Amino acid sequence: MRLKRLTSSGIVLGLLCLMYLITYVDRVNVATAASEIRRELSLSNTQLGLILSGFAYPYLLFQVFGGWVGDRFGPRRTLFVCGLIWAAATILTGLAGGLLTLFLARILLGVGEGATFPVATRAMQSWTPAGRRGFAQGITHAFARFGNAITPPIVAALVVLVTWRGSFVILGCFSLVWVVVWVWYFRDNPAEHKGITSAELDRLPGRGVAPTTVRPKVPWKRLTLRMLPVTVVYFCYGWTLWLYLSWLPSFFLQEYQLNISRSALFSSAVFFAGVGGDLLGGTISDAVLRRTGDLLKARRNVVVAGFIGSFFCLLPIFATRDLTVIVLSLGAAFFLAEIVIGPMWSIPMDIAGKYAGTASGLMNTGSALAAILSPLAFGFVVDLTGNWHLPFAGSLALLLVGALLAFTMHPERAFEDVPQVG
Repeated sequence: MRLKRLTSSGIVLGLLCLMYLITYVDRVNVATAASEIRRELSLSNTQLGLILSGFAYPYLLFQVFGGWVGDRFGPRRTLFVCGLIWAAATILTGLAGGLLTLFLARILLGVGEGATFPVATRAMQSWTPAGRRGFAQGITHAFARFGNAITPPIVAALVVLVTWRGSFVILGCFSLVWVVVWVWYFRDNPAEHKGITSAELDRLPGRGVAPTTVRPKVPWKRLTLRMLPVTVVYFCYGWTLWLYLSWLPSFFLQEYQLNISRSALFSSAVFFAGVGGDLLGGTISDAVLRRTGDLLKARRNVVVAGFIGSFFCLLPIFATRDLTVIVLSLGAAFFLAEIVIGPMWSIPMDIAGKYAGTASGLMNTGSALAAILSPLAFGFVVDLTGNWHLPFAGSLALLLVGALLAFTMHPERAFEDVPQVG
C-alpha cells in the first residue's frame, strides 16, 4: 500500500539515489580489492595509484561534454547509454589480464560514469521543486557515500567467495538491472509521464515542462567563466574525497597491518559518516534558504563551515597512532567535508537554469581533476617516504583554500539574467 502513495517525482529521485549508489560501488570497488590485485599482478604503490586514477582521465573529459549531451538530448537516453558503458567496464575489469588491460577497463568506466552526475542534475532540474534542491542533491550523494560504505565489506566478502575477478562481474550485472529500469520508467518531460499528477506538476519548475525537442545553445565562454570559482572550490573538496575513496582501505591494511576484512570494516565506518554529512548539508542548506531567502547564506556559508570543520577534525591523525582516534578523526573530517555536497551541487541549478547539466559538468571537472592527481600523489608520496600519514597534509591545505575561495562563488546571481550575446 505504501508504494501506491509514492509520487512519480519521488520514484525518480529514488532511481537517481540508486544510480549514485551503484556508480560509487563500481568506481571504488577496486580500492578494496587493491591488495589482491597488486599481489596477483605484482604492482608497486605508484602503479596501483595509476590504476586507481585511470578512471578519472575520461571522467574529467566527459564532465562538460556529458553535461552538454544531457542538456541537448535529455537525461533518459544519456543515462541509458552511460549505464551500459559503465556496467560493461565493471565486468571487463574482472577479466583484465595485466596492468594495461586493467588500466583500459578503468578508462572505460570513466567514460561511462563521466556524464552521470551532471546529467542527473539536469534531470533534477526538471523533476525537483526549487526549495528542495539541496535535499535532493544531499540525499543522492548520501546514497553515493552509502555505496562507499557498503562496498568494502561487500567486495571483501565477494573476494573470499568468488575472487576479486568474480566480484567485478557480479557488480557489473547489478548495474545492468538499474539501466533497464531507468529507461523504462523515466521521462525527460515530467508532464509526459503517465503517473504524474497535476498537483505534482504545479510544484515543479515550469510545471514540469522540459521538452526534449528543445536544444539549447550553450554560451560556453560566459558560462565557463561564471562557473570557474565553483569549479576551483569543488577541486579542493575533491582532493580529500578521492584520497579517501582510493587509498583508505590500503591505509588501514598497510599502516596498521590489518587483514582485508578488518581494513574494509574500518573503511566502512569512515564512509558511513559521509552519509550523514550529505543528508545534513542538503537539509541545512534548504532550511536556511526557506528561512532567509538568501542563497549566499544557504549555499556559501554551509560550504565554508564544512571545509573549516573538516580541517580541524583531520589534525589529530598527525599526532597519534591510536587506531580508535584515527578512525574517529577521519570519520569526523569526512562527515564535515560531505556537508558541502548538498549546497555545492545546488549551485549549478541556482545559477544556470536550463544549462544546469553543462554547469554541473563544469563544476565537477574540479573533482574529476582531483581524482587524477590525488591518488597519484598519495601513491608517490608513500613510495618515496614510506609514510602513510603524510599525504593527508595536502588535504589540510586544500580544505583551507576551499573555505577561502568559497567567498568568490555567487549562487544568488542567476546566469540567465545576463543578456545573451550572439
